[in-house]
Amino acid sequence: MQISQPFISKLSQSSRIAGILLLVLIASQVPAKQAIKVDQQTLDKVEKKYGSEAITRIETWQQLVSTDESKDDLEKLKKVNDFFNNNTQFINDIDHWHKEDYWATPVETLASQGGDCEDFSIAKYFTLKALGVSEEKLLITYVKALQLDQAHMVLTYYEKPGAIPLVLDNLNGEILPATERTDLLPVYSFNGGGLWTAKQRGKGKFIGGSDKVKLWKDLESRMGG
Repeated sequence: MQISQPFISKLSQSSRIAGILLLVLIASQVPAKQAIKVDQQTLDKVEKKYGSEAITRIETWQQLVSTDESKDDLEKLKKVNDFFNNNTQFINDIDHWHKEDYWATPVETLASQGGDCEDFSIAKYFTLKALGVSEEKLLITYVKALQLDQAHMVLTYYEKPGAIPLVLDNLNGEILPATERTDLLPVYSFNGGGLWTAKQRGKGKFIGGSDKVKLWKDLESRMGG
């Protein structure tokens, strides 16, 4: 059977169209990078309370997102982890916010140039989301820091469901698999989509919506979530 050239041309054209549609479908499933916007009223309050250097830190943070050309998630993880670890100093909530427990927004953390482990994790989480990293890959994880014998919080990244997560931490600046962080004992983890009992491999057992975490609910309301 001889196949005519017009038929081959039509087939080739159909393949190209199918390929384009596939790329469009894939692109639509990849979270888009989102600009970080801070309204002028907030910036005025920040400058009045913390000075012009606080504005510079916030602008640098915004530029980190807007100018990002990272090739993959791992580059984004390192960039964001280093940025907050280098631009934020650890201060406990009592000394910093005069409260037993307060979860700061990324703007509050950068403006004040300080925060505790929750604030580091929260700032990294929202920044990576702005950079287009899927929320399904990011979990804020409550752990016990065994060497310090105290509660601690880190951000964990799952390349795919069931994978061993990578740990972004303010205690240890190196991003490592959870299996290499034997100093941390996971307890539970959450993101905007839910709450899980934690384990080293995989998310663990789903136990409800993240609105069960009162401080997270309060944080989202202050961020307009």
